[in-house]
Amino acid sequence: MSARLRAICCLFLLLSLLSCGRGAKESGPPPPAVTVAKPLVERVTDYLELTGTTQAILTVQLRARVAGYLDKVLFHDGQYVKEGQLLFLIQQNTYEENLRLAEAAVALQKAQLQYAAAQFLRYSELFKQKAAAQSDVDNWRYQRDSASASLTNAEAARALAGLNLGYTEVRAPFDGRIDRRLVDPGNLVGSGEFTVLASVNRTDPIYVYFTISDSDLSRLMGQASWTPERLRTEKRPVLMGMLNEKGYPHEGLLDFAAITLTPTTGTLQMRGIFSNPGGGILPGIYARIRVPLDHRLALLVPQEAMGTDQIGPFVLVVNQANTVERKSVITGPLKDHFRVINGGLNRDEWVVIRGVQKAIPGRAVTPEKQGGAPSPAALSGAGAAK
Repeated sequence: MSARLRAICCLFLLLSLLSCGRGAKESGPPPPAVTVAKPLVERVTDYLELTGTTQAILTVQLRARVAGYLDKVLFHDGQYVKEGQLLFLIQQNTYEENLRLAEAAVALQKAQLQYAAAQFLRYSELFKQKAAAQSDVDNWRYQRDSASASLTNAEAARALAGLNLGYTEVRAPFDGRIDRRLVDPGNLVGSGEFTVLASVNRTDPIYVYFTISDSDLSRLMGQASWTPERLRTEKRPVLMGMLNEKGYPHEGLLDFAAITLTPTTGTLQMRGIFSNPGGGILPGIYARIRVPLDHRLALLVPQEAMGTDQIGPFVLVVNQANTVERKSVITGPLKDHFRVINGGLNRDEWVVIRGVQKAIPGRAVTPEKQGGAPSPAALSGAGAAK
């Protein structure tokens, strides 16, 4: 073999070795690593989630019960007032004079009664001595009884005069917050009608009214064994959250249910009562209501492990061959950072909780198993670290 042919053979051999080494280096990467864990098994509470409206526990319109000019307004619009606090003062001089007249009439009737009683006694003694006629005794008996009746009438008139004088002072009926005044000083009030002066609300505690459908009512009476009769003897808890609040931070009690469903809507009106010491919950606000039903064991997976597509919610699980599978699930409420799973998942399956974006159904992965799903604190800590 010539030297030239040997050189060509060596070149082909070298190229073959290089191509083999390049093929070894270009082999596919290992399956991506994902973190998997079994679902948590915890006791959860089923709820009815509704909407309602807040309302003051007491609302009173302050009215002028006597006629007169409004003399003074003794509060600032919107302030908190105490029970018995003087709020409005109506012109008093007329009613003070009426009371003096009534007291004078009482004094006069007392004097007439005393005189008539003394005369009746005197003539009764004279009649026994046959020094007076029976007609005189009967006359003074009539005078005495008439004076007694007139005294009763005068005392009643004095009491009415005192009441009218008292009505010139309009006071707060309870502790609460007063609205703006509707009449300014100097205006005539109470002439021909009871003029509305202002309104007072008591908002601690505060009511929340909401309606429940007949289907939800069946769940409440079935799962929670609730009946209107038991409402009088045992109070069931109810939770509330404002539109600007997270979750349901306010806890109260159910204390009222209507006696019949509304025929046009098929709903039942119910009411909860909540503590409101600072007055932060104003009447008329829309609120989110949550009524607990019953407790049960359920599976929970981290919310980050959940996915949704056109078919519905799902989770990704890794089977024994380390292959990713898609599992359609029935979801329940959110508890902390976990989603309750009501169906479609077994407690022994390994759910992808981290690296979900690298897990593709039908492809292999390298699972890193955890003993259980991480706690909400661990998840939030991991998110903060990222």
